Amino acid sequence: MELIDGKKIADTIKQEIAAEVAKMINQGKKQPHLAAILVGHDGGSETYVAHKVKACEQCGFKSTLIRYEDDVTEIELLNAISKLNNDNDVDGFIVQLPLPKHISEQKIIEAIDYRKDVDGFHPINVGRMSIGLPCFLSATPAGIIELLKRYNISTKGANCVVMGRSNIVGKPVATLMMQKGIDATVTVCHSATKNIKEICRNADIIIAALGSPGFVTEDMVKAGAVIIDVGTTRVASTLTKSGFKLRGDVDFENVAPKCSFITPVPGGVGPMTIVSLMRNTLIAAQKVNFD
Repeated sequence: MELIDGKKIADTIKQEIAAEVAKMINQGKKQPHLAAILVGHDGGSETYVAHKVKACEQCGFKSTLIRYEDDVTEIELLNAISKLNNDNDVDGFIVQLPLPKHISEQKIIEAIDYRKDVDGFHPINVGRMSIGLPCFLSATPAGIIELLKRYNISTKGANCVVMGRSNIVGKPVATLMMQKGIDATVTVCHSATKNIKEICRNADIIIAALGSPGFVTEDMVKAGAVIIDVGTTRVASTLTKSGFKLRGDVDFENVAPKCSFITPVPGGVGPMTIVSLMRNTLIAAQKVNFD
């Protein structure tokens, strides 16, 4: 069993991006600029945004954090997005999800100029991705594909089971895994799937993105399978200062010995999500034309 070290790969990619940024600045081009809108004080969102700001520093980017309280109105948020759309110094920006229930996440996503949508959530980017056109790829799925490539994990003709059908991970990663050049045979499982254990036992690659801690058990995994665990659920713990720990969708302790490769939680997919966002920002700053 080999552990897939997402943090190590992410650090390498950040160094590659920083070298590219240094080259751009030496050529007299402007410093890439990523902005983030954060609403409220959700613990997970606070942590993610802090990691993104730190990654910007490591990559040589300029970053701007715009904060609002939970009672911000949808109109106020849409106005903030409009300003960022029209700010020529901002190359890309994100609105950290989830948002308060009185705000339509879909309306917010669609308000972002797709050419600055470095999260890759806008329907135009999603649509372009689905037919293999250049676009900003959703950060977590792009990070997963990068991990598979950097660990030389064979995907051609592999049976890949994607567990979960979210717009942010499940659907886009299933689409990417079946694209030409990756060439996996993909099955998507979800809450209504029958015989889920039998389906998983035939998988060469399992990508678990359910948000259900420990759902994937040892009896669902065949010997030599590759496991990509996207789950990051906070569970109570008396062993940490914070009083919680992150648990993945995979019962790591019992599943890992059967695998050829497996990602840990934390330290697997999470760092790759952030570095994929950095890569999208670099592409935005280089003004790559997707039209």
